Amino acid sequence: MKNPIRVLFLQKAGSIIVVTVVIYVASVLFVPRFGTLLNLKILLKSTPQLGIVSLGVCLLMISGEFDLSVGSNFALSSLIVALLATNGTNIWLSFLLSLIVGILIGSINGLITIKTGIPSFITTLATMMVWRGVVLLISKGRPYMFHPPSPFYEIFAGSFGFIPVQFIWFIGFTVLFWLLLENHKFGNRVFATGGNKNVAIAVGVNAYRVKLICFIIAGAMAALAGSMEATRVSSVSPAQGEGMELEAIAASVIGGTSLMGGEGTILGTFLGAMIIYTIQDILLLARAPGFYFRLFIGIFILLAVMLNIVIKKDNTRRY
Repeated sequence: MKNPIRVLFLQKAGSIIVVTVVIYVASVLFVPRFGTLLNLKILLKSTPQLGIVSLGVCLLMISGEFDLSVGSNFALSSLIVALLATNGTNIWLSFLLSLIVGILIGSINGLITIKTGIPSFITTLATMMVWRGVVLLISKGRPYMFHPPSPFYEIFAGSFGFIPVQFIWFIGFTVLFWLLLENHKFGNRVFATGGNKNVAIAVGVNAYRVKLICFIIAGAMAALAGSMEATRVSSVSPAQGEGMELEAIAASVIGGTSLMGGEGTILGTFLGAMIIYTIQDILLLARAPGFYFRLFIGIFILLAVMLNIVIKKDNTRRY
């Protein structure tokens, strides 16, 4: 008889499911106040912004590319919606324009990478600095208050009973991206492009178009998350989103997405984002120094990569 835990580990996203369950059970049992309703609600409010960005980054990584500019995109888009709305522009038009900016940033990243052949890591490292500079230039380094009208606030930062609306958005996008990757031909093209671009092209896949679409989706997700965050905290900071690009990559890698492309799961990325904020929450409750967060996330990335390598080798031997 097969060991059910071993079988689960060998499934797609199986290992991250087991790790997530262990972390949450241990946290409830051994971390004071972790299992309280107040703390759970705080966790559900905090995670979606990183989570939504991570979904776009995961899709892009599966296609074989990176976007290090999502944190700057996050900040610029939130600044745009706040400034436009504060200066009298209709809130929905402001939101739409901020999404368009995010889409344009994703398009620019994709076109530069595809047309010039510059690795996306370098392209988006440069645009990360450019857009962060634009944020500082527009804001003059000052934070801005943002108080959107009630309907807009309720849609993006309200609550549905105990559950924050942002978390419902996060779940909705997770389901949408899962369906896109696992049950649609576009998902097959994304995996094929990331696995081997030349082979994908040989069998008729327009790999460059697939990559461009993934860049655009990553840009749109960063812009959407930025507007949601600005709405939730009622302010925009020039430093908003700093380090988010690395956390989004970490959430994807912890969830089983390969840094080489061609492999990854949306469910794993969802759980990876939850784990990152759970670790941060545990450290805050334990009043640990702030630098511990980076330490533990680094350890988790290494363990996740090693675990995925072991599982991949085991699957190779089996088949």
